[in-house]
Amino acid sequence: MLGGVRNIRYIAFVAVLIFLIFTLKDYILASGTVRFGSSGGVIPLTDSKAVWRNLPVRYPVKKITPLPSGKPLKLPKVQYDFPPEDESAKEVRCEHQAAVKEAFTRCWKSYREHAWMSDELAPLSGGRRNHFGGWAATLVDSLDTLWIMDLKDDFEEAIAAAVSIDFSASSLEEINVFETTIRYLGGLLAAYDLSGDKRLLEKAVELGDMLIVAFDTPNRLPITRWKVQNARKLQPQAAHSTTLVAEIGSLNMEFTRLAQVTGDDSFYDATDRIMRLFDQQQNMTNIPGMWPVVVNAFRANFTEHSTFTLGAMADSLYEYFPKMYALLGGLEPMYEKMYRQSMESAIEHTLFKPMTPYEADILVSGLAYSDAPGATRLDHQGQHLVCFAGGMFALGGKLFDIPHHLEIGKKLTDGCIWSYKAMPLEIMPEVFHMSACPALDGTCKWSEAKWHQDISVRKGLGQSAASEVTDAIKKERLVEGFTDIQDRRYILRPEAIESVFIMYRITGRKEYLENAWEMFSAIQKYTKTALANGAMTDVSVSPENVAVVDSMESFWLAETLKVLMISHY
Repeated sequence: MLGGVRNIRYIAFVAVLIFLIFTLKDYILASGTVRFGSSGGVIPLTDSKAVWRNLPVRYPVKKITPLPSGKPLKLPKVQYDFPPEDESAKEVRCEHQAAVKEAFTRCWKSYREHAWMSDELAPLSGGRRNHFGGWAATLVDSLDTLWIMDLKDDFEEAIAAAVSIDFSASSLEEINVFETTIRYLGGLLAAYDLSGDKRLLEKAVELGDMLIVAFDTPNRLPITRWKVQNARKLQPQAAHSTTLVAEIGSLNMEFTRLAQVTGDDSFYDATDRIMRLFDQQQNMTNIPGMWPVVVNAFRANFTEHSTFTLGAMADSLYEYFPKMYALLGGLEPMYEKMYRQSMESAIEHTLFKPMTPYEADILVSGLAYSDAPGATRLDHQGQHLVCFAGGMFALGGKLFDIPHHLEIGKKLTDGCIWSYKAMPLEIMPEVFHMSACPALDGTCKWSEAKWHQDISVRKGLGQSAASEVTDAIKKERLVEGFTDIQDRRYILRPEAIESVFIMYRITGRKEYLENAWEMFSAIQKYTKTALANGAMTDVSVSPENVAVVDSMESFWLAETLKVLMISHY
């Protein structure tokens, strides 16, 4: 066990919290549904931190919805009852922890030396990137990882740097409110929940006060791609008619937690009114139960478009339903209702069983198109990003007592594990297509002829193009079962490893630990640079042709390595 993380009760606490709150979204839930900080009320603001709160409100809220009150429900137990650890298992666990920690500290040291206070380190050149406002995204997003890794000196240094950030000055004219919320507000709250350091909470309030100005629109729906300085100059603003559903539907966890620890219900109200609209319109879309990836925030209409998925541009909307239910102590039934109905539709319309050699019993979450209710077409696409869904189904299955969802979660997670192992470098690509079985259940015999036919249809090669199909397989390095690889990159994503972790903690099956270690080993082998780790351009090439690019997003340190570390607690 690593020094400073010896208390078994603390370890169990962290493990359960990660279940409830972990996402490409990075703060950890404190125990219970506490509404007030230890100061007994709203955190006081100094004059310098009151800039945003003191701006005139053009469209004031007539009645603020408070946090749900009452005694939290006793939620079902999520984590498996692990037996005592034997010495050999402990030795392996500590060895794996040390390797993950070494990978993190190496990257953190390079970030500190070459890109301190910038959003990202460029891991090849040693340069710096500022894609997320220039407010030190990697630093803030990784605060809780520093704590969990027991790097307390680095943690203290990072806090001092984080509280000096000037959120009123951005490197970008337009910021992404969603990304700012999950990387910055989430990072500050995660570190506060673990450490109790009030400086972090005060900084979170300062940022919350800025972000909530994006909600000051005629219908109180936020501008998700927001020109901050225009708002500060009191220029007119309104929500956009084209808004990604994940970006407007995934602000609620951080804002709710901020309300809980400050006692300021306005933070909860800001996102609760958004979720009420999702609730009201859930069965009004072309695929009732789900919402399209693009919504009209200007008209508060979440039903108009025709593309539906659990993947990119929609993912965290659905991911947050069971987590919000847990965060609010089961006192807001809307989240259970939205989870149950959306997942029922997702199972029917977006999941498919891929046809694979050796007839693997796995599932993949695809992309559905529906121009009218009852008319749905499923695109057999897979994404690395949608690998979070296995953990979501498993967690929802436990919290809401839906055993079938636990099985769905297992098959989705196993689908991502299979996709890793199937590729030549044992790393999964970003976006791909596969041959599909006729049904989610039952046997599905491998057919090379069907695979070739599916490739022909996918490529538009015609019926008598056997040689062209063979050429496409060779030229595009298509593994058996894959009909296309649209995006061959690996960008250090955490989603597959997250679901593996959750499945391990729920089921206790040690093969998931082994899967996580194999993923880490492959990623470390091929993405390691002289300074840190970088994204890969193509995971379908042979080892000697691997190319790493000059990019390391904050989630590598804040999510991928963190979840690998806590997998072994």
